[in-house]
Parts: sequence; C-alpha cells; structure tokens
Amino acid sequence: MNILKNHTVNLPPGLSAIAGNRDLITTPEMAQVFNVASQTVRKNYSLTGEAYGIRPTKIGNRLLWSVAQIADKLRGAL
Repeated sequence: MNILKNHTVNLPPGLSAIAGNRDLITTPEMAQVFNVASQTVRKNYSLTGEAYGIRPTKIGNRLLWSVAQIADKLRGAL
C-alpha cells in the first residue's frame, strides 16, 4: 500500500526496521514503536479517535497507522 509514493521520509532507525518499505503499519507494530501494549493503542483510539496524536486509517476491521506521522511524532513535530 503506497499512499505516499513520491514522499520521502527520513525514518528513525527503530521505526525503519519495523516498517520496512511500507507506508502504514499495524496496531501491534505501532505499539512496539512507542513501547506500550497494543491494547493501550486500541484503548486510546477507542476513547479519543486517535493515539498519541495520530489518527489511523481504518481498512476493514484493521487500524493502520501512517509511518510518516509516527516519524514526525518521534521527532517531536506533532
């Protein structure tokens, strides 16, 4: 899934290892990036519609999180 085809993002090393070449990652992968349980991410989304200031893309029953937005958050931009 390449939503950001022409958008180059300089990813932090840990996020780069998890995301590979994907633009979106799963909830357990997002939890791993932020060093929390995946249930914590799901609960934050359930209560506020976002987690750590990032709104996911919902595809079917899955929440997918933007790697670019996560990278911005880790850099302190959001």
